[in-house]
Amino acid sequence: MPGTDYQFTIRRANPKGATKLIERERFKDRKPADQRADKAFLEQAISYFGEEPFERGCLDAGRLSWFFGREVIPAMDPFDPYSYEALLQLNIDLIHVSFPSLIK
Repeated sequence: MPGTDYQFTIRRANPKGATKLIERERFKDRKPADQRADKAFLEQAISYFGEEPFERGCLDAGRLSWFFGREVIPAMDPFDPYSYEALLQLNIDLIHVSFPSLIK
């Protein structure tokens, strides 16, 4: 992301398995650069996936974890947080509340 140290990199699959997705709490006092990175990541996810379920694939677990359980939710039951094939879905209603400028 220009102007920051953030990169949204899609990496090759790790033979040992994907990094576990966890719910990370976002605090209101996050740095402006972190807030811009959150917004940029979700903006691209909305543009690419929309409301359709998508495979986690090699999307960055660290970045996904900032949204997991809120703006990004499991789209399958049971959900395996270690699986590259796990299906996720954007929670458009919550994104509208959390990041209102992203939903047109």
